[in-house]
Amino acid sequence: MFFDANPFWRLSSSLDMVRGILLTSNLPQLQNLIKRDPAAYKEEFLQQWNHYNSIREIFAINPEEQAHHFGELVTFISQVATCYPKETAQFPTQISTLLLESYNVLSLDTKKTLVQNLVMLRNKSVISSVDLMKTLFPLLPQTPSSNLRVFIRKTILNDIKTANLRTKNHKLNNAVQAMLFGMIERGLGADFVGDKGKTKMPAPTDSRKTSEEAMWAIILAKELWRKGIWRDAKTVAIIAQGCFHPVIKAQSASLHFFLGDEEDDEVDSDEENDGIDVRSVMHKREINKKTAANDRKARRLLKEAKKQRTKVTESIANFSALQLLRDPQTFGEKLYDILHNHDKKFSLDHKILIMQLLSRIMGSHKLCVLGFYTYIVKYLFHKQLRIPSILAGLAQSVHELTPPDALIPVIRKLAQEFVHPGVANEVIAAGINSIREICRRQPWAMEEDLLSDLIEYRKSRDKPVVSASRGLLRLYREVNPSMLKKKERGKEATMSVTGGAQPLPYGHAPDAATDIEGLSLLEDHLKELEMAKDGDEEEDEWNGWDVQEEDSDSDSDSDGWQAVSDDDEDIVISDSEDEAEKKEKEAADAEPRVSTLATTKILTPADFALLNTLKASASGASRPATSKNKRKQTDADDLNATNDFISENDILGPRKKAKADYEERMASIRSGREGRAKFGSAKGKQNKEHPSSTTNREKKRNKPIMMIMGSSAVKSKKTASLRQKQRKLRNHINKAKKS
Repeated sequence: MFFDANPFWRLSSSLDMVRGILLTSNLPQLQNLIKRDPAAYKEEFLQQWNHYNSIREIFAINPEEQAHHFGELVTFISQVATCYPKETAQFPTQISTLLLESYNVLSLDTKKTLVQNLVMLRNKSVISSVDLMKTLFPLLPQTPSSNLRVFIRKTILNDIKTANLRTKNHKLNNAVQAMLFGMIERGLGADFVGDKGKTKMPAPTDSRKTSEEAMWAIILAKELWRKGIWRDAKTVAIIAQGCFHPVIKAQSASLHFFLGDEEDDEVDSDEENDGIDVRSVMHKREINKKTAANDRKARRLLKEAKKQRTKVTESIANFSALQLLRDPQTFGEKLYDILHNHDKKFSLDHKILIMQLLSRIMGSHKLCVLGFYTYIVKYLFHKQLRIPSILAGLAQSVHELTPPDALIPVIRKLAQEFVHPGVANEVIAAGINSIREICRRQPWAMEEDLLSDLIEYRKSRDKPVVSASRGLLRLYREVNPSMLKKKERGKEATMSVTGGAQPLPYGHAPDAATDIEGLSLLEDHLKELEMAKDGDEEEDEWNGWDVQEEDSDSDSDSDGWQAVSDDDEDIVISDSEDEAEKKEKEAADAEPRVSTLATTKILTPADFALLNTLKASASGASRPATSKNKRKQTDADDLNATNDFISENDILGPRKKAKADYEERMASIRSGREGRAKFGSAKGKQNKEHPSSTTNREKKRNKPIMMIMGSSAVKSKKTASLRQKQRKLRNHINKAKKS
């Protein structure tokens, strides 16, 4: 019989076996031990790694089998992947491939586990941000769970924000922007579905997938713009591409972005919303228990909501995306083609949305899309739905370079449909205001006979009509008084006409173009570079020429420096030359400077790009840096001065007080309740043990006789028969006995 000569070996081997079993069944404990000493537990990790590979092959065939155990192994390997980088080199690729190829057949818990572990690998710098984005972007349109969708969306935004926190990460930004471009472009070749009527057919599966991809690309680009992470022309180009998408939902989201609307066109309503529902807060304040803590909480939420509304208003006022369009003329022509070719497929609201954006681009960039005026004429009726928005868009599209021949038929149509005795005064005022806004931008679009007729409405009895007509009269007294009759010109306009003043012809600017805007900045920048280069060359020339040092006690030679004593009166040091140079420089700065760089150098695209950068930095340096609100206000003032957008109120003019809607009435009620201890009547509550108001019967008893003389109760007493009086008396006696 064989006996083991070393029983301690058997004991240690059995202990190792027990330890292996314990560590295999307790992955969190093994994970903790591996992080402390990776080399000592490498065999245990390799055992789990082999186990993971076996289960992964089974899981690829049948995802429902051992899904929970597979998720635990993935989490374990993700936690310790940095300890064994060589062994787990293919692990992130395996997870990404599994998500992209089998995402629709995986369970929701497995999806969450795999996505979370992939994000963990990015946080541990095992994979790059670009690799993570390549996996997460295709998952957004396929995710039915709102919670998982919000997590993926937050991860994408936070990762891009963190990468651009200190300096711009151009590599990541370019890669992500290329992905967003691709997500939108994949669906541009499909047919327009439209949103008019109930005849639209359900889109195919591939079309729905591409439309969801485009929608998410637009949402992410808008969010990155809103948060200030991306504020460049590439972001604007991505959303501009969405304006031509055949799916109405994606197209509408892009149009709202350029118009500055805060209407949320996201995929579903269960997305993350940072805003505060004021109506919900007020409702909870009314129905919940009245305590001081609840009141403080409600006031704090209302104050925060007010701050958010102010922030939204400032962001809308600082909307500069229209100015970053690369080719506004082509963009406007494409918008008009969509509007004209697919007119029957779009609802009126969507067509007005396209009109508003097209007119705003035409006014901002001074474009000429002449077909737009022929198209919009068919909507110029006073009974047309949403006609104030259409008129505002029409006036917004006009500028000083718009041909008057294209506007004369439009103004005639407005005068025929809106300005005549057969319509209401509000319609007349809206028509004259629209004509005035068009003529304010292009005065040569008005005819003398029509102008004379419109000015006569200043004698009307309706205040809005009088105001509109007088506004038109004041306009032509300033821009072209020769079109008015002599008695209508006024004193100053008559003097200007008598003095020989003539209005500027069409196409002429008040000041001739003498320079490219901001070209002096580029000239100064190039001069600074040349001076810096010359200074470096001069320093290089002095290299090797050291001045010989001498002792202070040695006598200086005749060719050396000579000391100047205080007794020498012949040498006079004056700053007169410096002062003269300073005055000359101030005088030069006061005059308009014309750069000669364009006549001495051929400007390249790189020079123009540098010029745009210098202009942006100069405008940022000119703003006060002490206050953030001042900077935002300056941006808003600059934008308003450039675009001069028109609202519906400019078309409608001053109106009588309209009937308040529900929100306005509730706001008035809430403002009236402020400062009151208790709502309701305080009558009859002073001298009672338990405060209460009087009953309706008591109030009826205390009414004056003259208030109830005409009531049915009093009249019925006068006309009651004897039998009715007896019956009423008997009922009164019986009731008194019972009480």
